Amino acid sequence: MHIKTSNGNTPDGDRAVGDGPAYGGPGGDGPGGPEPGGPGPGADGRGGGRLRADSAPVLAGAAVAVGAVGAFLALADIASPLRAPCTLFFLVLAPAAAVATALGRLDPLSRAVVAGAAAVAADLLVAQAMLALHIWSARGGVVAVAVLSGIVFLGVSVRRRHSGARGRGSRTN
Repeated sequence: MHIKTSNGNTPDGDRAVGDGPAYGGPGGDGPGGPEPGGPGPGADGRGGGRLRADSAPVLAGAAVAVGAVGAFLALADIASPLRAPCTLFFLVLAPAAAVATALGRLDPLSRAVVAGAAAVAADLLVAQAMLALHIWSARGGVVAVAVLSGIVFLGVSVRRRHSGARGRGSRTN
C-alpha cells in the first residue's frame, strides 16, 4: 500500500507503481519537453514545454540569414517591405552576437541582457558619431556596425587563441 501526497508521490519521494512517468521525467511532457523519439502531446492535449536543444542551431542559422538579408537589402538599396525590419534585426543582432561571444562565462540570461544592452549602445554611438561628423547614411551605418562587430569578434578570437597557446606552452608533463 502506497500513501500518496497531493502531487502523486509517496512520502519517501518515489512514484507509486503503475502511475506512469513523473511530470518532466523520462517519457513525460514536462518542462523539458517530450523525450527525443518519444510521444508528442499527451493524452490531455498539452503540447511539449520548451524548444528542444537540437533546434538551437537551426534558430541561430535562421537569425544569421535574416540579418544577412537585412544587411544586403540596406547595402544594395533595394526597395522592399522587408528592408527595414531585416536591417534593424541585423543592427541589433551583429553587435549583440559579438558581445555575447566575448561574455562566454556568464549565464545565458545575463549574457543575453548585457549583449542586448551593448548592441543598442553600440548602435546609438555609431549613429551619434556619424551625425556629429555629418556623414550619416543608412548604408554607412550598416557598414560601421558590421565593422565594429567584426572587430569585436576578431578581438575575442585573437584573445582566445593567444590565451590557449600560452596555456598549452606553460604545461610541463
